Amino acid sequence: MLSVLPTKKFFMNLSVVLKNYGLNEKQAKIYLACLELGSASVSKISKLSGLARSACYEILEVLKTQGLISTFQKKKIKWFSAEDPHLLVHRAKDKTNLLEAALPQFLQSYGQVKNRPNIRFYDGVEGMKNILEEILKETKSEVLNFSSVDDLYAVLGDKFFKEYVVKRLAKKISAKVILRESPMAYQRQRLGPKQLREVRFIPAAWEFHGITLIWENKIAMFSLQKNLAALVIESSELSKMMKTMFYLIWNQLPPYRSN
Repeated sequence: MLSVLPTKKFFMNLSVVLKNYGLNEKQAKIYLACLELGSASVSKISKLSGLARSACYEILEVLKTQGLISTFQKKKIKWFSAEDPHLLVHRAKDKTNLLEAALPQFLQSYGQVKNRPNIRFYDGVEGMKNILEEILKETKSEVLNFSSVDDLYAVLGDKFFKEYVVKRLAKKISAKVILRESPMAYQRQRLGPKQLREVRFIPAAWEFHGITLIWENKIAMFSLQKNLAALVIESSELSKMMKTMFYLIWNQLPPYRSN
């Protein structure tokens, strides 16, 4: 009966398996060489693995400390043997069992990380537009807005906002907006009832050039002068705090009354 020798491709696949197990490429080569040879001297292992004798000695010692290689003396020469592959399987199972036992503690730590604020930074106009599109996708009912509308339109453009309002209305998302007083701000207020938007004013003397948006569990802030930049903070606690601050101001401002 003819014996079938393992092909090179077969050994490449085993090498990948061993690397996933935790061995590096050279360690995998040495282990597979020992596995094929049964018991062998360093010179034979070196020849089959294609690695220098000095490298083989060093790697064999590492594998020995890992319990994957055993040694014995034969005519004053040290020989090396690969441990039974079943050992790798048993150790992998032991590692899996250990991880499963510790899983509740891992999940507790993971939950603490998830509760930390997640912060993203954006540069330029396109980043701001992406955030506004994100608001449309995620908002269930209402978005809160504290802004300088003149700066906002100057940076993002009238065409973009007309299209944005159409999309917002299609999703039936209402907006509460606090604006610095200006002719454009008054126009936004007059159009508000038709566009699911309620506007209240702070005096123009309170000068700032940006926007704060609050929706669901997120806050976005845009800087609208010089270096255009934006950030998004995802945090339930921080968004609650910002909503509280928004409504504290909102409730002090007079509502719109049409003539």
